[in-house]
Amino acid sequence: MTALLLAFLCGMAAVDGASAVVSGSVSIANHDGKKPNNSNTVVWLTPVPAPSAVDREALSQLAAQKFRLIQQRKRFEPHVIAVPVGAVVEFPNHDPFFHNVFSLFEGKRFDLGLYEAGTTHTVRFDRPGISYIFCNIHPEMSAVVVVLNTPYYAVSNRAGEVTISNVPAGRYMVGVWHEGSSQESLKEVAREITVSASGGSLGSIRLATSTDLLTPHKNKYGRDYDRPNPPGVLYDQR
Repeated sequence: MTALLLAFLCGMAAVDGASAVVSGSVSIANHDGKKPNNSNTVVWLTPVPAPSAVDREALSQLAAQKFRLIQQRKRFEPHVIAVPVGAVVEFPNHDPFFHNVFSLFEGKRFDLGLYEAGTTHTVRFDRPGISYIFCNIHPEMSAVVVVLNTPYYAVSNRAGEVTISNVPAGRYMVGVWHEGSSQESLKEVAREITVSASGGSLGSIRLATSTDLLTPHKNKYGRDYDRPNPPGVLYDQR
């Protein structure tokens, strides 16, 4: 009877640990007078002192899921996507013209070449890092793929809300990334938290931004983009 009760309690603890929710908020400093947009901040939890077998299994299962970065209306949607290391990301072209998706900067380097409407290419992101994604035809198109070596992460919504589900109880280092924030400011908000079986809190994460970090990019050949071709040329229709 005692053994059965112990097994039951251990099972309940495992379930509670797997279903813990960690929440918090992100606030982006805004200096241009516009309404703040606190979305697209990636927040993740790295187990301390090291990932367990449960963490590694959760990472593997998450990496097997499908992730998509859609091209439509000459935009990447969503603009920021977070994926676990090893994940395959699909790049479907939903526009009625050609795109050429590439990333030759930090993170994963690739060039998908020219491909037409209705087709999809894929990329496996096999190492942690930040990959800045562009189209070699349309300079206004940009996206970011944040590849993480942990299954516990979330991307903030416009209100800045962050919710990370299915976090086992334990100690974690909080990592944060935002496109307009410097590495120094991101390191300042990193800290350790403890998650209990009932959940945990990230608190309020305040980030400073700088427009100097959002500079125009070059094409995949390292040159300025050409001017648009005349209407009717599908591979460069704007």
